[in-house]
Amino acid sequence: MTRLNVLAEGYTERDFAEKLLAPYVDPQGRQVFARCVTTGRDHRKGRMYRGGLPNYGKVKADLTRWLKECPGRDVYFSTMFDYYALPTDFPGYDEAMRKADAYERVLFLEDAFAKDVGDPRLIPYIQLHEFEALLFVAPHELSWTYIESENAIENLEAVAQSFGNRPEKIDNGPDTAPSKRILKEIPEYDKVAAGVDTLELVGIDTLKEACPHFSEWVEKLVRIFV
Repeated sequence: MTRLNVLAEGYTERDFAEKLLAPYVDPQGRQVFARCVTTGRDHRKGRMYRGGLPNYGKVKADLTRWLKECPGRDVYFSTMFDYYALPTDFPGYDEAMRKADAYERVLFLEDAFAKDVGDPRLIPYIQLHEFEALLFVAPHELSWTYIESENAIENLEAVAQSFGNRPEKIDNGPDTAPSKRILKEIPEYDKVAAGVDTLELVGIDTLKEACPHFSEWVEKLVRIFV
């Protein structure tokens, strides 16, 4: 039976994979599983720490463990990492940064990542430019959580329009990354509290229409369950 394991950068990405992505790519069953990157272990207390991408070494070590735990040819793996603040020791990072187009950079990084891991079951995905870019597909849906933010949401919609309603193009500057733009307008914005619930209102199909790189990833995942 086909199975998909998704290694997520943080808890919001994990929840997105489990609650929204899973029923879309695998509508017939429950064979999509997600977990956050293991970033540390306390062997004395028997604790495991997850979430975030401190460096590529942590990512590869955790993914390699999971690959070995699930050796079957019908078990596939994917990732959901932000391009924004991606660790600079990621495979191909320096060469990717020399490319002018963001789509070319992220495709180059995904390809270098796959080659470094060396397992054909891996379908790598790096989100342009971060998870919050998806919220710019339909900023008005944030009003269900942030009720008195009408002007702020109008400003966010103006940002989306300025990028041709292609949220993946919203850049990754320290002050202009998607999350920074949202926080500027809605200081109380909380990714964990609002992120997945808002995108559930938007829907995967609408996200795909506005985000071609995201769409390509989702279609690859759909095909493994066909």
